Amino acid sequence: MNGLTHFDASGQAHMVDVGDKAATRRLAVATGRIDMQPSTLTLIESGNAKKGDVLGVARIAGIMAAKKTSELIPLCHPLALTRVAVEFELAPGSPLSSVRCTVSAETLGPTGVEMEALTATQIALLTIYDMCKAVDRGMQIHDVRLLEKHGGKSGSYVAA
Repeated sequence: MNGLTHFDASGQAHMVDVGDKAATRRLAVATGRIDMQPSTLTLIESGNAKKGDVLGVARIAGIMAAKKTSELIPLCHPLALTRVAVEFELAPGSPLSSVRCTVSAETLGPTGVEMEALTATQIALLTIYDMCKAVDRGMQIHDVRLLEKHGGKSGSYVAA
């Protein structure tokens, strides 16, 4: 890397010009988890949470967040997403249980979808918190990160 791309020569923030970049298939995968009391996970699994289907609502929230990323992150380009998939893995445990969220985002365009995948992951996890906070205010969100990205001039990245 030879510098931060969101600053011009005089140090002012700007949106990167992607007009001359080739449109290629871009894919990004992000993940994160929310830790909770085992009883909270049991409530999520049963589908009997007071606010409804926690994971169903969180999935829709994640998809919506991916579509609105450029409205939330000031210098992100609006993208025509071709696919967003939000998956959950439940991990019962003691003293804490968790829900892992993994998001895949894709587009065909001149810039990547890392921010869309990361935003969707975070918002899906925050939605789980919102829907379950009445029974577990101690939930904690951890390890939101990019797992991989493919496409574009910089090529592929796969986290170690």
